[in-house]
Amino acid sequence: MKILLSNDDGYQAPGILALYDAIKDLGDVEVVAPEHNNSAKSNALTLHAPLYVNIAPNGFRYVNGTPADCVHIALTGVLGYKPDLVVSGINNGANMGDDTIYSGTVGAAMEGYLFGVPAVAFSQVERGWAHLDAAARRARELVAYLLEHHRASDEPWLLNVNIPNLPHEALKSFKVCRLGRRHAAEKVISQTSPRGDVMYWIGGAGPAKDDAEGTDFHATAQGHIAITPLKVDLTDHDGLRYWSQSAAQLAGGGER
Repeated sequence: MKILLSNDDGYQAPGILALYDAIKDLGDVEVVAPEHNNSAKSNALTLHAPLYVNIAPNGFRYVNGTPADCVHIALTGVLGYKPDLVVSGINNGANMGDDTIYSGTVGAAMEGYLFGVPAVAFSQVERGWAHLDAAARRARELVAYLLEHHRASDEPWLLNVNIPNLPHEALKSFKVCRLGRRHAAEKVISQTSPRGDVMYWIGGAGPAKDDAEGTDFHATAQGHIAITPLKVDLTDHDGLRYWSQSAAQLAGGGER
């Protein structure tokens, strides 16, 4: 089995080190990860600057780019082969609900998915790495299962996994969920720089808006490990008919 491991917290982050140690005996695991923290970079690619790949003393490759950059160049030239699975994480903090749109952790996994490789993104619900050993142990359990039972498939799949920061014995079962929703982010934080310029910091994520039973928010609050299958199609299929009628009305008005 060949596994590509990446993340968005950087190649030296405790999460990727713990995950590598947990899955390294499941196959040939190659690490290609960002040089520095690239949280909230989503699927961004670096198109107007060169990317450099360096090798750390532990054998990890690190790139001066985004999480998606790392997986992209790994799959299009650096590795020289197509892996059986792309794994991203373990992230320092949740990627649930609307977070998945911004998440670099999910972005790295999604890049693999876009290249036709099954992929899974792992995150811990709370920041700070508490009980990281337990999270890595359960992540290994899922990766081993996926490699054995879901590697061969006509279509790739993309899973988003959030693990509560709990001791191993307190973690409940894996639970398949839909994404919840958050309220709008907190207000932007403004400060004055030493030179008198006003600078802004993006505010924190808002609280959960939809955390009903069946959501990732609800599952993790109950101690379950939330698994959410994701897709990339952003089409509003329910709205196609409505907007088709609007387009027809525009066409009926004649060309302008």
